[in-house]
Amino acid sequence: MESALTARDRVGVQDFVLLENFTSEAAFIENLRKRFKENLIYTYIGSVLVSVNPYKELEIYTKQNMERYRGVSFYEVSPHLYAIADNSYRSLRTERKDQCILISGESGAGKTEATKKILQYYAVTCPASQQVETVKDRLLQSNPVLEAFGNAKTLRNDNSSRFGKYMDVQFDYRGAPVGGHILNYLLEKSRVVHQNHGERNFHIFYQLLEGGEEDLLRRLGLEKNPQQYHYLVKGHCARVSSINDKNEWKIMRRALSVIGFNDSEVEDLLSIVASVLHLGNVQFAADEQGNAQVTTENQIKYLARLLAVDGSVLRDALIHKKIIAKGEELVSPLNLEQAAYARDALAKAVYGRTFSWLVNKVNKSLAYKEEKFPGWRSTTVLGLLDIYGFEVFQHNSFEQFCINYCNEKLQQLFIELTLKSEQEEYESEGIAWEPVQYFNNKIICDLVEEKFKGIISILDEECLRPGDATDTTFLEKLEETVKNHPHFLTHKLADQKTRKSLGREEFRLSHYAGDVTYSVAGFLDKNNDLLFRNLKETMCNSENPIINQCFDRTELTDKKRPETAATQFKNSLSKLMEILMSKEPSYIRCMKPNDAKQADRFDEVLIRHQVKYLGLMENLRVRRAGFAYRRKYEVFLQRYKSLCPETWPTWDGRPYDGVAVLVKHLGYKPEEYKMGRTKIFIRFPKTLFATEDALEVRKQSLATKMQATWRGFYRRKKFLTMKHSAITIQSWWRGTLGRRKAAKRKWAVETIRRFIKGFIYRNHPRCPENEYFLDYIRFSFLMNLKRNLPKNVLDKSWPTPPPSLCELLRRLCMQNMVWTYCKRISPEWKQQLEQKVIASEIFKGKKDNYPQSVPRLFINTRLGREEINTKVLQALENEALKYAVPVVKYDRRGYKARARQLLLTQSSAIVVEDSKIKQRIDYSNLTGISVSSLSDNLFVLHVHCEDNKQKGDVVLQSDHVIETLTKTAILANKINNININQGSIKFTAGQGKEGIIDFISGSELLIAKAKNGHLTVVAPRLNSR
Repeated sequence: MESALTARDRVGVQDFVLLENFTSEAAFIENLRKRFKENLIYTYIGSVLVSVNPYKELEIYTKQNMERYRGVSFYEVSPHLYAIADNSYRSLRTERKDQCILISGESGAGKTEATKKILQYYAVTCPASQQVETVKDRLLQSNPVLEAFGNAKTLRNDNSSRFGKYMDVQFDYRGAPVGGHILNYLLEKSRVVHQNHGERNFHIFYQLLEGGEEDLLRRLGLEKNPQQYHYLVKGHCARVSSINDKNEWKIMRRALSVIGFNDSEVEDLLSIVASVLHLGNVQFAADEQGNAQVTTENQIKYLARLLAVDGSVLRDALIHKKIIAKGEELVSPLNLEQAAYARDALAKAVYGRTFSWLVNKVNKSLAYKEEKFPGWRSTTVLGLLDIYGFEVFQHNSFEQFCINYCNEKLQQLFIELTLKSEQEEYESEGIAWEPVQYFNNKIICDLVEEKFKGIISILDEECLRPGDATDTTFLEKLEETVKNHPHFLTHKLADQKTRKSLGREEFRLSHYAGDVTYSVAGFLDKNNDLLFRNLKETMCNSENPIINQCFDRTELTDKKRPETAATQFKNSLSKLMEILMSKEPSYIRCMKPNDAKQADRFDEVLIRHQVKYLGLMENLRVRRAGFAYRRKYEVFLQRYKSLCPETWPTWDGRPYDGVAVLVKHLGYKPEEYKMGRTKIFIRFPKTLFATEDALEVRKQSLATKMQATWRGFYRRKKFLTMKHSAITIQSWWRGTLGRRKAAKRKWAVETIRRFIKGFIYRNHPRCPENEYFLDYIRFSFLMNLKRNLPKNVLDKSWPTPPPSLCELLRRLCMQNMVWTYCKRISPEWKQQLEQKVIASEIFKGKKDNYPQSVPRLFINTRLGREEINTKVLQALENEALKYAVPVVKYDRRGYKARARQLLLTQSSAIVVEDSKIKQRIDYSNLTGISVSSLSDNLFVLHVHCEDNKQKGDVVLQSDHVIETLTKTAILANKINNININQGSIKFTAGQGKEGIIDFISGSELLIAKAKNGHLTVVAPRLNSR
C-alpha cells in the first residue's frame, strides 16, 4: 500500500485516514471521485473497505489477482476485496478465532456481488480435496438458488436482494471449507402480491415461465406469457433487456442439482411456485348478501392439484373465516375485500415459508458432517453478512422501518467494536487512550426496541389489544407515549413550518444517517402477518411434502398467539448481534456512484447521501482520533532505513532502537509521533507524506549509485568471462585447424595414389586397383551430362560416354523427353500434329511448296458461317460442316476461272457458287486426288464416270492447297489416293471426254489454255524440296 503513496496527487490516498483534512466531507468525496475516475473502486478507512460499484467489468478478479493477495500482509498491496477476505482468513487460521465480514450498503451498491467474489476467492485459494470441492461447489451454487427465490428487479437494482443473509462458512484445521450455514432475515413477502411501477416480482416466476420446458409448464398449468398472471403485471415490467431469464433458469436448475435436490423435490418446489401464480389469478364476485364467491373454478382445480389439497375445502377456506371462541368454531363468510386479503395472505405465507424451507434445505446440504472427536471443536467459522443498507424512499413503510432499525443496530455495533479495537491496540502498545466524542445512536435503538415504551412494543400492543385497532390509533398511541423523545416527530407534534412536510398519517425518526419519514399505513397488517385458521388447516392437510413441512400441525393446537413480524425481526436481530459480537469483524461499505447504473458516472449528491447514512465520516473521525498511521517497527525500519546513514544499509540492533535513531535523524517532533511496544504511531499524514517524499528523493541517488556499482561489477564480470571464453575457444580452434589440415593432407595423398593406380589399370576389368578411377570417370561423365542434357526432343547432342557406359542412358533420356512432351500436349495441339504428320507423309519431298506450309498452323475452317450463304446451310440440313475454303474452279471446256467455295462434311465434298450447290461429291465416289510436284496450287478431284450425277472430275485451285488436301484426305479416308504427278495430269472432262493439264517450270505462276487445247500451268521451281 505504501508503494502508492507517491501517486496520491493523481489517484488520491488509498486510506482515508491519511487525508490531511479528514473532517471535510468535500475532501472525502473528492478522494473517492479521483480514485473512481481511475477505476480504483476500493479505498480503506483503516481496516474498513469502502467499495464503489463501477457498473462495468474490471480485470481485477482473475486468478492471478487472487494469488497476488493470497497470504500477503494487509498493507503491502492496494485496497481490494481480496485483501479483506485474505486478512480474515489468515486471522481465522493463525488465531483460531471466528471471523465475520459485514457487507452493507443500499440496493444496487454491489453487496451481493461482493459476497460472491469473496466466496469465489475462498473456493480458489483454500486447500482442496474431493469432499472440500463438493462443499465449495455447494457454497457457490447456493447463490443462484437464493437469488432466484429472494432477489427481484427494483428501480435501483436489477438484482436486488429482498432479504438479509448471514452465511457462516466452516473451515477445518487445515483451513479448507468443510461446511456452511445460512440465516435469512425479513424476506419482503409483500412483493409476491404487489410491485411498484417499474419493478418485478421475484426472479423465479419469470425464470420458470421463460426457461421452463413445454412439458413442465403443461404439468403446472402455466403459459409462457407473464402478462397472463395478476401477480406479475402490477409493476408493468415483466421483461427486462438486462436480465436473461432463460439463461438464469438453466443456472438455477443446475445449482439445485449440485446442492442435492432430486427430481421429485424440484417438481414439488416448482409446483408451489406455480400455485402462487394461480392464486393471484383467483377472482371473486359478490352474491346477493355481499359475500364473496370464487368465480375462477379452473384456478381452484390447478391449485388443488399443485398444492395436493382438496379443491372444495380450499375454495371454502378462501371465502370463509373460522374463529374458535370458548371452544366453539364459528365460520363467517368474507366480503370481496376480505377474500382478496385472505388470498394474498395465503400467497405470501406459502412463498415466505417455502423460502425458509429452501434455506433450511441448502443448510442441510452444507452441514459439516465429519466429527471425529465429539466435544472438541475442530472447526472455525467465518461469517458473511450481506444485509440491506439504510433505505430512504419517497414512501417509507414497515419494511423500511425494520431495515433502518437493523442498520441502527449495526452502526451501534460498528462504533462499539471500532472504538474497542482502537482502545485495545492503544493499551497493548502502552499509549494513553484519548476519549473520542461521537454520536451514540443507542438512544435511537432504545426508541425502537425498548420494552413497553419502544415503537415495536407499542405496535405489538395495538396489534394484540381487543377493540378496533387501526394504523391511526397506533400513531396516536405513539404520540402519547414517546412525544417527548428528541428523535421522534409527527404532524401533531411538529411546529408550523415542519408540518408542511409531514402528513397526518406519518411519523419521522432522526436516525444516525438522517431524518426518515414513515407512513403508518399497513403497519398493523404487516406486523400481524396473519393467516386465517381455515387456510392454515387446509395447508396442514396438504400432501405436497414441502407444504406439509412448512405448515406444522402444532400451529393449530398451540393456543399461544404467534409473535408479530416486528418482534420476530427484533429477536433475530438480537441473536445476530450476539453472533457478530462473538466474532472478529471486518467491514465492507458498498456505495453506488449513480442511480442510472451507468459506468464512469459519479453523482456527488448521491455519494454524499450514502457517505452520511453509512456513517463513513463518523468512522473516519473515530479512526483518526488518535494517530493516522501505525506500523510495526520492522516494517517501518525496512522501508525508511535508507534515509539515515546510521541505519543504512543494515541495522544490527533492536528494531525499536533503529526506529528511534531514524525518527531523530528525520527531525520528528514529540507531538508528531509516539513509540509503542511493537509499533510506531504517527499522528499527522503530512509527517508521513514528508517522509515518503524524502524517500522518493533518496531512491534516485540510491538507484544511481546502485546502477553504477552494478554496471561496473557486471561489466568486469562479463569481461573476465569473455576473456576466459576467448582463450578457451582459441586453443580449441587451433587444435581443430591442425587436425583438419593433417587429415586433409593424408586424404589428398591417398586420393592421388588411388587415381594414378587406377589410370594405370584403366583398361583392365574392374578391380580394387581401378574401381576408384572408373567410378570417378563415371561420376564426371554423369555430372557433365547433368549440366549438358538435351533441352528438347530435337536436340541430338550428347556427351561422349566412357567405354564402360552404353547408350542406354541416351535412349532413356530421349524416351523421357518424348513422354514429357506428349504429356503436355493438349487435344487441339494433338489434332494439329496428327494433321501435320499426315501432310508430311503425303507431301514431304514430293511437292515444292510443302516446306512453306510446315510452320503454318492448319485451322478448322477458312470461311466463317456468316460467309456461307444461308440457303446453302439450310440445304446441308443436319450435316456438320467440317471445313470450308474459298477456291477457284476451272471449267472443263474453256478452262475459265470461276470463284467457288469448297465445303467438306463428314460424308462429302461440296462445290458451292453463291447460294447454289454446283456439285456434291460423295467420298465413296471420290476415286483419287491429283496434284503436281511444282509450287502451284492446282489439284484435281477424280470421280466415278459411271455416276450420272457427276459431270466429271473437278479442277480446283486453293491458296492453302496442302491444308485443303490433307483435311480432304482425312475426311474421305483417301490418304493413299493422292497422286503427285510430274509433267501433266489427265482428268475426265465429261462423258467420254478427257482433259490434260501440263505443268512447266518457269519464273512466275501462270495458268492459261494452250493452242493444243491443254491447260498449261507455269510454276516457279523452289529449291526447298
